[in-house]
Amino acid sequence: MKEVIMQEVQAYLKECGAFFIATDEENQPRVRPFGVSEIIDGRLYIMTGKVKDVFKQLAKNGKFEICAMKQSGAEWMRLSGTLVNDETLSVKEEFLNRNEELKSMYKADDDNMAVLYITNATARFFSFTAPVREVQF
Repeated sequence: MKEVIMQEVQAYLKECGAFFIATDEENQPRVRPFGVSEIIDGRLYIMTGKVKDVFKQLAKNGKFEICAMKQSGAEWMRLSGTLVNDETLSVKEEFLNRNEELKSMYKADDDNMAVLYITNATARFFSFTAPVREVQF
């Protein structure tokens, strides 16, 4: 069941294209766009660079919230939980293999690429025409 829910959440993110992640920087919310997510070895991952502020913020406080809206503007999802850095080389390699466009910016064995997986996740699906639906994984 967990895998099915995770696949639904990732499919939603992919359908929306860009999604926005909020983090905390010294009690100030920070939001920025992301565009890739992958399920690898039963975990839902996003990736960024270790030199970026978003990584530094998540290293201090792994709690996050993502908001993704469908093109219609009438449906959206909020996903919250904790992001955990994963230094497993094979996971980084698989992430890059699935997202070839990132290979010009990152290498699995560089000291910059960070893949982070979601734990304690709650996804809430919203619509102007249906009640809120909540799932956890």
